[in-house]
Amino acid sequence: MKATTLVILGASGDLTQRLLMPALYRLHALGLTPDLRIVGYAKELWSRDHFEKHIHKALQAFAPDFKLAHWNRFRRQLDYVGGELQADGLSALKSKISPFTLFYLALPPALFGMAATGLGEAGFSKAPRNGRRILVVEKPFGTDLASAEALRKEMHTHWEEDQILRIDHFLGKETTQNLMVFRFANRVIEPIWNAQNISQVQITFAETLGVEKRAAYYDKAGALRDMLQNHLMQLFSLAAMEPLAEMNADVLRNHKVEVLRSVVPITAATVDAHAVRGQYRAGKLGRKKVVGYRSEPGIPRGSRTETFAALRLEVDNWRWHGVPFYLRSGKRLASNYSEIAVQFREVPGAVPRAVHAGNNWMIFRITPTEQMDLLVTAKCPGLDLAGQPAGRRIVMTAPYVGAGEQEFSAYEQLLMDAMEGDRRHFLRFDEVEWAWRLLTPVLDAWQSGEPDFYAAGSEGPTTQKRLLDPRHAWCSIAHNGE
Repeated sequence: MKATTLVILGASGDLTQRLLMPALYRLHALGLTPDLRIVGYAKELWSRDHFEKHIHKALQAFAPDFKLAHWNRFRRQLDYVGGELQADGLSALKSKISPFTLFYLALPPALFGMAATGLGEAGFSKAPRNGRRILVVEKPFGTDLASAEALRKEMHTHWEEDQILRIDHFLGKETTQNLMVFRFANRVIEPIWNAQNISQVQITFAETLGVEKRAAYYDKAGALRDMLQNHLMQLFSLAAMEPLAEMNADVLRNHKVEVLRSVVPITAATVDAHAVRGQYRAGKLGRKKVVGYRSEPGIPRGSRTETFAALRLEVDNWRWHGVPFYLRSGKRLASNYSEIAVQFREVPGAVPRAVHAGNNWMIFRITPTEQMDLLVTAKCPGLDLAGQPAGRRIVMTAPYVGAGEQEFSAYEQLLMDAMEGDRRHFLRFDEVEWAWRLLTPVLDAWQSGEPDFYAAGSEGPTTQKRLLDPRHAWCSIAHNGE
């Protein structure tokens, strides 16, 4: 990696403390960023020493492998400038940056456009000869199609599309990246990854957490915007896309957009057949009683914001015709787990029916552990081959990280990609655009009416079943998807 400067706008905030600095500290401790300079920028008019103390405290709290020896070297990479997001204030960064500079917007979404404009007006979007200037933006990318397009136009006033890296941290996870490798690198998998052999695909992100301290943001966003429009839509497009001719950023993103463009549009008349929303009421998580969403601090009493959202997507192409993709995410559910679960069709013939012990599934687990599970049927020990309990479900499990192997967090992966100029795991605007296009009719329909209520600690609203084909059932959240 060439000598690079990373400017973090919003360096005093929560994202910087909890995720960015711990990731940067660990990359430094592993010797991967020897030539990186980190410049914090925020409205607080701190000294460099004060910023160091602020980051030191954050790393002690959020970096599990914090060591003083590593910190004493890492701190030398840090610098700080205080100021506003207008060009006049940002110009103070001129003496701090290098030809290779990334500007990371660790800011509230409402400030993305202002920051991009201020940096551009200060001249930072124009790279010197043999240099590079990159703008890194956290999701959400707008709140609907119109606001996403307005943000794109504002950013493109000074920045070209290939200078903008839109981060979705799900794309930095081992499971997400391994999904492509597993599909395309194995002769035994790719030929059967189609409608002839696959019955359904379920993509789930379940949380036991409520809104915590995010009430102001979450009540305006809801589960559909917070999780499905970005994270789960990315998993869906990776699971459904065609094989790549080459491992190239634009080729990869073209293929993902092709999937989104192939989805059968959801219309105002078909919203109920393709989307379900819910909101948690009071309930129990284990032995702990928890309040309902409308009783959470900072949530309006009559809020209609969904804390659970589920979608049924249908891809109109040769590979996936007739295969439903089910996406769902919710808060205050029975357990914490996320996965991509692929169900294979039953095999015809007498013997499989006789020893049937459950359908075949390939499950890519994301949380609580990143691993692959293959669920298959085998004969139970004994003399009988006809009928239960002759058949038994066997789970073959393969963790992604083996003994002695190095594991990286999603932010560590994405920060290294950004610094090395690898754009494969970042979103291009047309991905954002088509995701909003698909969901706009759902968002419009949900402007009125009430969500379906579910008890905290449950599997979610019972109405989610209406999205399923008669032969399908949701994987159990209470039993971690099995």
